[in-house]
Amino acid sequence: MLMSSKKNGPDDGGAKLLYTPNGFRVLTPGQHVFCAMSGEPIPLEELRYWSVDHQEAYATCELATQRLTEQS
Repeated sequence: MLMSSKKNGPDDGGAKLLYTPNGFRVLTPGQHVFCAMSGEPIPLEELRYWSVDHQEAYATCELATQRLTEQS
């Protein structure tokens, strides 16, 4: 599964990543990804929260937790 978003892509500096349990792999270079919950850009060097199952990035641990509790 690949992370995809209408906003992500080379035109906006967005990277495409493959999220794994221990990190992520850059598939398409870019400077940032977008938070799946807030839509805000997250610089790759500041990316700390993501879901392997959903292949999504989150700007904060609160947003990641909110997303995961939505599934319950």
